[in-house]
Amino acid sequence: LPARDAIKRILHGKQFEYCVALKDDIFKMIDLFFDIKATSMLAESGSIEEILGKLEASDEDYDEESESVSEEDSAIVQLVNKMIVDAYHRGASDIHIEPRSGKQNALVRFRVDGACQVYQTIPFSYKRAIVSRIKIMADLDISERRLPQDGKIKFRRFAPLDIELRVATIPTAGQNEDVVLRLLTTGDPIPLDKMGMSQRDYNALIDMITKPYGMVLVVGPTGSGKTTTLHAVLRYINTPEKKIWTAEDPVEITQDGLRQVQVMPKIGFDFATAMRAFLRADPDVIMVGEMRDHETAAMGIEASLTGHLVFSTLHTNSAPETITRLLDMGMDPFNFSDALLGILAQRLVRTLCEKCKEKYHPSRDEFEALVRAYDGDFERLGVKYSDDFYLYKAKGCSYCGNLGYRGRTAIHELLVCTNEIKRLIQNRAKIEDLRLQAAKDGMTTLMQDGIRKVLEGVTDLMQVRKVCIR
Repeated sequence: LPARDAIKRILHGKQFEYCVALKDDIFKMIDLFFDIKATSMLAESGSIEEILGKLEASDEDYDEESESVSEEDSAIVQLVNKMIVDAYHRGASDIHIEPRSGKQNALVRFRVDGACQVYQTIPFSYKRAIVSRIKIMADLDISERRLPQDGKIKFRRFAPLDIELRVATIPTAGQNEDVVLRLLTTGDPIPLDKMGMSQRDYNALIDMITKPYGMVLVVGPTGSGKTTTLHAVLRYINTPEKKIWTAEDPVEITQDGLRQVQVMPKIGFDFATAMRAFLRADPDVIMVGEMRDHETAAMGIEASLTGHLVFSTLHTNSAPETITRLLDMGMDPFNFSDALLGILAQRLVRTLCEKCKEKYHPSRDEFEALVRAYDGDFERLGVKYSDDFYLYKAKGCSYCGNLGYRGRTAIHELLVCTNEIKRLIQNRAKIEDLRLQAAKDGMTTLMQDGIRKVLEGVTDLMQVRKVCIR
């Protein structure tokens, strides 16, 4: 009775029912999914190899055509769950399951901090069972191996871990299927002042996003953190006085105060349709996940010219290139120049491990290479080559898995739409002319911002060069 009273106090106003279980079983289930060390089932079962040893199927009696995974195949269930839980705890963005031809073992890789790492090899006998299990979790057709499929897993249905996974299956050679799972972890947006921007870029961005109307674009390739940046911006301006609508695919980050919409192109509910609906719903701020076509881009420009603040993204390589891309999509240069407030291009670079990064004195040649890569007024950074000049390099320790890197940070390129930039847009100027004018207005390129972070000891030049074309 005291326990029931305590539960009622904690779960006030909730409906629940009582179930009876052994204490040890309860703790084992909690430990299985939350990676708690003490007396955990994972610790007892050990590695994935030991989980695989529990499977009843053997290589000799394995039927390659068999697709069924029953509830009795608990080791397969445990294997897939552990794979997902381990990926979550390691901060992976994607899980790649790669069956290979013949009797070669399947490979499982995690993408952590933008780079793939081998997690485990799975005996070929179980590759079909694992793929089928994932299809069952994602409500996909386990009998269809000839066509790509996509779906979602709400992992909370299978374990007490509140994450979603986007699943894509692709037929590969040898009658196999690759599976890629994208972890869509919900979380709070990052504060804008923690995004690693220079003081100039931060102040200029704040000035843009606090304007009553206009258009701000965040650009970069897939996986460059555009959605994270947009939500940091929305968090900054999210007040009870503003009505903010967002159209996203998918909704990855949630915020109180935003009216967030998941678009569904399969039923005709795309970004353009969402934008039209938002304009009838008394918005102050509109965020559209991506300007994929002429219609969405044109509506974004129109909305910003009629008194709304519009945010969106594009897949372009730099801020100046974004202008020519939109003009090539058929945007009117005069309306576009009037609507545009600024363009923020960004990339994510791996950061040196704080526990083991090694201080060193670079050679004169290495310093000169840094100056050449900067391709600008390097002297304004106030850095000169001397005996006291130091950089940092990767080393490797247990904290970073002997990689020398842990985590990522963003590098930025912010183009402010000044009167001179507006004039160039109206004249359909070339990319190089736009870039030169933006530099005169104070824009630092992605490479230059990356080198600033190299000098601060955050990353190294190799990582910056991996994500920057110039």
